[in-house]
Formats: sequence, structure tokens, C-alpha cells
Amino acid sequence: MSERTKGYPVPAAAERRGMRIFGVVTASSLVVALAACSAGEDATPDSTPSPAPTTTGEAPTTVPPSVDTEIAGDVNVPWGMVFDEDGTAFVAQRDDASILAVEPDGTVTDLGAVEGVEPGGEGGLLGLALSPDGSRLYAYLTSAEDNRVVQMTVEGDTLGSVEPVLTGIAKANNHNGGALAYDADDDVLFVATGDALDPETAQDSSTLEGKILRITPDGTPAPGNPFDNEVWSLGHRNVQGLAFDADGRLWSSEFGDKGADELNLIEAGGNYGWPVVEGQSDDERFVAPKVTWPTDEASPSGLAIIGDTAYLGALRGERLWSVPLDGEQAGEPEGYLVQEYGRIRAVAAAPDGSLWIGTSNTDGRSEPAADDDRLLRLTVTQR
Repeated sequence: MSERTKGYPVPAAAERRGMRIFGVVTASSLVVALAACSAGEDATPDSTPSPAPTTTGEAPTTVPPSVDTEIAGDVNVPWGMVFDEDGTAFVAQRDDASILAVEPDGTVTDLGAVEGVEPGGEGGLLGLALSPDGSRLYAYLTSAEDNRVVQMTVEGDTLGSVEPVLTGIAKANNHNGGALAYDADDDVLFVATGDALDPETAQDSSTLEGKILRITPDGTPAPGNPFDNEVWSLGHRNVQGLAFDADGRLWSSEFGDKGADELNLIEAGGNYGWPVVEGQSDDERFVAPKVTWPTDEASPSGLAIIGDTAYLGALRGERLWSVPLDGEQAGEPEGYLVQEYGRIRAVAAAPDGSLWIGTSNTDGRSEPAADDDRLLRLTVTQR
């Protein structure tokens, strides 16, 4: 197994016309299932008892988050969510292919549709990220031909023209990935892709699918990548959440097939096993997950880290998972809001220290309430 390096530093404070940018990928979101052999995101919660989540550490327990307020309702499949310093959230609506600007007081402005999106299945308008100076808004989207990363500006209450950054990522009805995370220290963008229902491609370091990519703002491979191309890590099935911890380590949430969903600590050149292994394994060729869940309790999409706690939204599990972190180790997960709000996809850390989550009940896989989908603000307590 090749030597692996630690994750890159947490995005440093970046000024945009006097504003510090806080990027969170929920990317917010959670999804997946190998269509031919797994229900995945399509599935509803199972009443059959499942084994408890497994972990690799003994970090202290988490402090329960509490719902502060409902920020907005009637949102269409909120997926990616990213904040500027003013606390305004840019929210990607997957199937409407449009972006909302949501103020902390709940004021919602529709910035309009993103050109070139062709929603379908688990594809559409997915992850979002902001450049360090706030001049560019990045989006991961499904087009007629592929999955791709694009950039655009926000001019007042209107989106600017869409410019492709990285194209040619294979698309499918399921397993499109979609998470984005901007590393301001190195001025690079991390991009999470799915295997596009072709599992073997995840083990091929020369392809873009089933990977976490690391690229420059113009879409070229970032300097120092382990395979001299865009690939940073491989062996992924469907990653929909990326987040940095306080020490700059990169974590991801990943959908399993029938065995286990995962929370992973990402290492340069690391192979995370899919489709050779799923969940925990003694095979030294592969990086073991830090936490695993039975697939009926998670289907994790959005991921955010506040202080020393990771928060993951669960679609099939219909809850918010909280995982205490202690350096490179993860403690025992705890589930909150279990079946209170339905499917939870988007999860993002706001600059005021609160946690925002978005439901995913209008994605065709559950019965939405009258005000779904909703954006909720949670109060979290630092340990």
C-alpha cells in the first residue's frame, strides 16, 4: 500500500469585499444504491432491527443538537448548501435546477435556474462551493451528457453565465456523487464522484468515477496529486458529503450497497475498497472507515463538522447522526430527530456556529408534508 499523507489544512479565512467565506459541502446530501442490486436511496425505513453502528475510536459522547427554528419551507430537494460571512446560504434545488439565497431571517430569493442541468434519478443540481474571495460559485451538476463542475457569478439577485470547469464525469440514474469542498489554503477544489453504476471503475486510478478529485479553480489536476491526474483518493461507491475538521483533515460520507454506510477520513492516494470490500475489512490494501452504519439506519449524504463533532444527514435512516471526533478517531454515533422530519439530506455549518439541515421529502421517495422540503436551523453545543 502506498504511503499516504494527511489531509490538507482547513480553509483559512478569506476576505471577499471585507467578507470571510465559510464553505460547507453538503454537499449536503446523501444518496445511492447500485440500481441493479440495492434499494439504496429509494428505500424507506426498515422496521427490522439492525446491528449497532461500529466505530474505531473511543471519543467522548456528543452534545445533543436542538432545533432552533424552521428557516424556510416549500424548497425543492435542497442538496448543496454553502454560506458567505453574512450568513446567507446558497441552496441548490436538485430537480428545479435553481439556486436560492436564504437569509438568516428566512428571507428567500430565487436566483434563477442554472443553465445546462438535466435532472433525472439522483442527478440534477447537486453540490455547491464558494471560491475564497467569493467571486465564483461552483456547482456540481448533471447535464445531458455527463456530470460536471461549473462556475458562475452571483450578480445581485441573478446568476451569471455558467462556465464549465471539469467535464466528462460519467452519469447514471444513481451514484452520481456530487459533493464539493474548497480548500482555500491551497486554492484547490475537492470533488466527490460516484461510480455511475459501474463499480469496477472505482478501482481504476485513471478514471474520474468513484473518486475524490482535487483540482485547481480552472479544472486542471492540482499540484501534488498522488496519481499525476485529478484523482486524490479512489475506491468510492457514492460520496455525497465532504467536510474539513478543525485540523484540516478531510472527511467524507459514503453510501454503501448492502453491507455498510461509511464515515471516512480521506488520505491522499488512499484506496477505500469499493467494490472489493464494503465497510470494515482486514485487507491492508484498503483504508478502513472510521464509522459504519447498517444501510437502513443511514444512507448518509450531507456532512458538516462543527468543533470536534461531525454531523451527517440520513435519508433512509430519517435522522441526523452526530459523531464525536478525537483527532483521526471517531467515537460512538448518536442519532437525533429520528423520523421527526423525514429524510434529511443537506447538512451545513453556518458562520454563526449553528447547523442548518435540509429535508429531502420531495425527491419522490416519501410522502412530503405540506411545507416540505424544509430548511431548519439547529443549535449545537461545543464540547
